[in-house]
Amino acid sequence: MANPLTRSPISPNPGMSQSIEKLAVLFADISGSTALYESRGDEVARRLIAQCIAVMLHEAHAHRGELIKTIGDEIMCTFGSAEDALLAACAMQNAVEKGRFEGGCPMHIRVGFHYGDVIREEGDVFGDTVNVAARVAAITRASQIMTTQAVVDALTPESREKTRQIMRTEFKGKQEQFDISLVVWELDDMMSTRIGTPAFRKTPDNFDELLLRYRDQILKVNKERRSVVLGRGDTCDLVAMNNFASRQHMRIELRFGKFVVIDQSTNGTYLRFDDGQVARIAREEIILHGIGSISMGQSYTDNPADLVEFSVTAHRVPAAS
Repeated sequence: MANPLTRSPISPNPGMSQSIEKLAVLFADISGSTALYESRGDEVARRLIAQCIAVMLHEAHAHRGELIKTIGDEIMCTFGSAEDALLAACAMQNAVEKGRFEGGCPMHIRVGFHYGDVIREEGDVFGDTVNVAARVAAITRASQIMTTQAVVDALTPESREKTRQIMRTEFKGKQEQFDISLVVWELDDMMSTRIGTPAFRKTPDNFDELLLRYRDQILKVNKERRSVVLGRGDTCDLVAMNNFASRQHMRIELRFGKFVVIDQSTNGTYLRFDDGQVARIAREEIILHGIGSISMGQSYTDNPADLVEFSVTAHRVPAAS
């Protein structure tokens, strides 16, 4: 995955036409793009990234956004209001998650944005707001949207309900701390397509579950146990007898209804899905779906025998009419 664009404070050329405007600055990039190149090859990966960027730009333009630049697998956009930026970010996530990309390859993005004064000059924007937006994007994970309190304060009451403050953090070069909020972007989709349809009304009996099987160990991740650690260490929830695995090789979290694998290893994590797709992540994240297997630290071309099998099951119990 490409590093988010970072900028040090710079002074635009005083001879150029410039203005100061209050804008939302948004960065969105594709998660796991490095793994795409390794698993799909250069040409296919480039097409997939281009398709995904096109989807993101369509939603940005639909919400009155302006593309400032594209850098590899990342886009930088501005919006006239925090509200437009939030709606665009949610639309991007929903469109990418539902998107039909080449070969059925699932794509995932992360989005971070901030709202404040920027210096506009010759089609580009500069200043502290841009720097903060880039740093928010840098701490955002796959399939997440994160933003700042400045954005939350500028939202309508309805949109503010979609935000959850999750941390207070410091950014390099900044003296003050920033309150960071997570945007619950899936609510729009659930409310617009499922409310009022009895078969999909959420009840306490509706849940998703991930089953992990390794040798004689079986582990479940669900609403009762939302996070597990896999690795060689004795303190891990699933202990791997594998010299290629790190002591705390990876973590799996149930996050907003999705099972997210977070690699934290030395040698990386390889995943094979039921459609034949093989992905490698290294200090990155990926969402599990369907059934498949996980190899800690060893590629499938090396014929690893020590695999963790996984299966994701969606349990849906229709609500009483």
